[in-house]
Amino acid sequence: MCREIRLYSESLDSLHFYVGITDDLRTRLAKHNAGEVPHTSKYGPWRLKTYVAFSNEKQAVAFEKYLKSASGRAFAKKRL
Repeated sequence: MCREIRLYSESLDSLHFYVGITDDLRTRLAKHNAGEVPHTSKYGPWRLKTYVAFSNEKQAVAFEKYLKSASGRAFAKKRL
C-alpha cells in the first residue's frame, strides 16, 4: 500500500511542509528526523500532519503531483 504523507517542521521559526509518498511511513519519518534526507534535514524535527493511503502507486503519485501544484498547496493548507 502506498501512502501519501504530509509533514510539518516543528522549528519555531519555520512554516515548512513536506509532501511525499512511501510504503513505510514510520521508517520514512525516522529518516527525515535523523537528517538522512538532504532536502528536509535543515528544517527538522518533523511531525506527521496528514497521511492518505492509496491502493496503488499510480494514484499516490498523481495526488503527490497535485499537492505540489499551486492549487494543490492551497487545498492542502485549507483542508489537510
